[in-house]
Amino acid sequence: MPNAPTPPSATPIPLPQVWDIFCQVIDNFGDIGVCWRLAADLAQRGCQVRLWVDDGSALAWMAPQGAAGVTVRPWPDAVPASGVADVVLEAFGCEIPSAFQQALAARAQSTTQRPSVWINLEYLSAEDYVERCHRLPSRLMSGPAAGLTRWFFYPGFSAGTGGLLREADLAQRQAGFDRSAWRARHGLQDADLVFSLFCYEPPAFLQAFASAGTATQWLVTPGRATALVQQQLPQPLPRQVQLLQPCSQPEFDDMLWSCDLNFVRGEDSLVRALWAGQPFVWQIYPQDDNAHHAKLEAFLDWLDAPGSLRQAHAAWNGIPGPDGSPPAWPATTAAVLAQWAQCVQAARNSLQSQPSLAEQLMAFVDEKC
Repeated sequence: MPNAPTPPSATPIPLPQVWDIFCQVIDNFGDIGVCWRLAADLAQRGCQVRLWVDDGSALAWMAPQGAAGVTVRPWPDAVPASGVADVVLEAFGCEIPSAFQQALAARAQSTTQRPSVWINLEYLSAEDYVERCHRLPSRLMSGPAAGLTRWFFYPGFSAGTGGLLREADLAQRQAGFDRSAWRARHGLQDADLVFSLFCYEPPAFLQAFASAGTATQWLVTPGRATALVQQQLPQPLPRQVQLLQPCSQPEFDDMLWSCDLNFVRGEDSLVRALWAGQPFVWQIYPQDDNAHHAKLEAFLDWLDAPGSLRQAHAAWNGIPGPDGSPPAWPATTAAVLAQWAQCVQAARNSLQSQPSLAEQLMAFVDEKC
């Protein structure tokens, strides 16, 4: 009797997803930084990605080698001949061109193609509304795509959110990193106390610099951080201050892994500081109505930050205390830094048990297709 044919798998293997990611660079490179990491991570997981960006100049130093599976395109006026992708992702509420909205509507009416999944990727926050709004649909009532649904997707720190960007090989790459060799290449000793500075214009910079003492080495990133130290410190700069050149995203990770305290800003570097597992202080992007105060407080609550770390964040971000003046910068002693490191590493351990942002986005698309 001939062998019976093998029955087909009950769960079909999903086809590779093709993505259109739209990014408009507002300022400070945070938007393009997040979008590039996401595009490269999706491609590493088997997707094909077109990254549409209105200013991709920062990628020349941020991602000089590019990434297999990712093509960078200028902000479009028309849809390419190949049509709109399986997934269309608007980063941070940027409005996709009208031509793409029309193409989404046409594909939704096609008898030969599945409708594209349209996603609005929101900003990162630890506030309560994130879990409430994550994965909610929004039906468009007007315009070229009237009648279609756009889905809100929120990155976040808890299991009820979309998670954080984390490449599949990040832990392996970090485990194989030679911290001593990196320090030696930058003229630093293993025993040196080293702080990295990636910031806007924190009110407490001079306090923190003075408190650290002359033995602490400072690695200062290009742009606003370099402008800050050149404006506020004596010239020529003190010997313990080293001005860095622009670097790629993996090289930025290397720096965070090599330092004893990292000052970070915005969204992308906050996430990388968490994965680094080293003490850090976050300068949140300031808003005119001080809405960032509540956002920072929510993050520190999630982090279960000790009092000294909360004090450092309040001072660094210029958040006034009950008497109306910001707290003084706390002394960053070895014991304080050890306490901060323990806090960050506990948070990192809890995050590593959650699926990454790219994994959750891909699963969401499979669910909606």
